[in-house]
Amino acid sequence: MSVQGVVDAVLEAPVFTSFTRIGYDARSRAAHWTALDQYRLQGRVMLVTGATSGLGLVTTELLAKCGATVILLGRDEAKTVRVRDEIASRTGNDMLTTVVADMGDLAAVRLAATEVLARHDRLDVLVHNAGALSATRQVSPQGTELTVASQVVGPFLLTSLLLPLLQSTAQGSAPTRVLTMSSGGMYASVLRVADLQMGDEYKGSEQYARAKRAQVTLNEMWAQRTSGNEVVFQAMHPGWADTPGVRDSLPTFRKVVGPLLRSPQQGADTMVWLAADDGEPIASTGKFWLDRHQRSIHKLPNTRSSDTPAKRQALWDWVAAAAELTAGA
Repeated sequence: MSVQGVVDAVLEAPVFTSFTRIGYDARSRAAHWTALDQYRLQGRVMLVTGATSGLGLVTTELLAKCGATVILLGRDEAKTVRVRDEIASRTGNDMLTTVVADMGDLAAVRLAATEVLARHDRLDVLVHNAGALSATRQVSPQGTELTVASQVVGPFLLTSLLLPLLQSTAQGSAPTRVLTMSSGGMYASVLRVADLQMGDEYKGSEQYARAKRAQVTLNEMWAQRTSGNEVVFQAMHPGWADTPGVRDSLPTFRKVVGPLLRSPQQGADTMVWLAADDGEPIASTGKFWLDRHQRSIHKLPNTRSSDTPAKRQALWDWVAAAAELTAGA
């Protein structure tokens, strides 16, 4: 095993060293990572959901710095336009556009997809980043628990609607990409279908973990159902990053971990690398990543035993139905 591999293995064993900035700092030095500002993305069109704050904002700005045409998808029109203008000013890249949609609202997602298709003749990368941890149970306009609606059902629908554009963009060039920002919290959750949505027993962190588990499972299933020569599907988790979501939803956790939390830039690094690099990120499909390295989606025996072919198919069918698509779509 290489020195780089040894360093990574030692860091990965205990979650604390792997997920904090300790892991990021050690891995980036050992592997001599390509700096993100070295990538040249002119001519590539990339859509980022949840682009106005946290890791989505950092991802959008880093992609813009590399010259990409970036579509910022946000819930609030005024904020999305303001963030777009601020990023354009900071990066000198005016090839930024906005689309307004709540990813938990199927009607809004459909309108957003229609707008993207009308305004762009190519799409190289779709980044699913939108989503937050809610302390209270809420439901979408279609009646789905909001965490599941915005982080599982809405992204599934948007991928389905934009997949033909992603496939046509790939013709005669490298594969296009669908990338999902998951969370290390999903390691604690088994794969659920009938009880994916929590009811009276609602706990925000548990619901979030269930949704994130569903995300990484669907990422693998999309990869199995789509030619990797056309579109690659990758998911990743950012480690423990100091974002507005962590500050608002997990204040005690943030206080305990404190200065060892990753910066938002460190949390977004692997997502931008997956979007920009033409090596490893398109050499495989359906993988799960942390710190530019493939990871298992299981750390516990019970999550592995719950991940059966029958349950996977049931999840796909349920999400397709909730997204108002046919089960086989």
